[in-house]
Amino acid sequence: MDITLEQTAEARLITLDERELVASATLRYAAADPLAVHVDFPPEASVDGAEVSWTFARSLLEEGLARPAGTGDVHLWPCGAARTVLELHAPAGMALLQFDTAALRRFLLRSYAVVAPGQEDVGAAVEQGLDALFGTV
Repeated sequence: MDITLEQTAEARLITLDERELVASATLRYAAADPLAVHVDFPPEASVDGAEVSWTFARSLLEEGLARPAGTGDVHLWPCGAARTVLELHAPAGMALLQFDTAALRRFLLRSYAVVAPGQEDVGAAVEQGLDALFGTV
């Protein structure tokens, strides 16, 4: 089953001087990569004018909707009842974005309709990752 789910979402980019800039994002989930979610930003939302895509665990999104979650480059946490914060770290700097919690929850529930939690074909995901890492060695 090769289903890809996409949903647009509005994010609020929090600047260093605590202003909020509206940034468009596309939330993406693919049955072929069942453990991951992707957040894609258009060129106008990035510092260098290039499209940016972040990938992290679907379980991290689920946890971050309920409580602070994440280590390393991606962190999520609830910000009141209506917003969820997504913090992204890269060598070029850090981005702090706020999303409407209902939009993220709707996307997560739609992803569960594609592949139910606990029903991910982990073997295929591992095989795909090994192929990407080692190729045809």
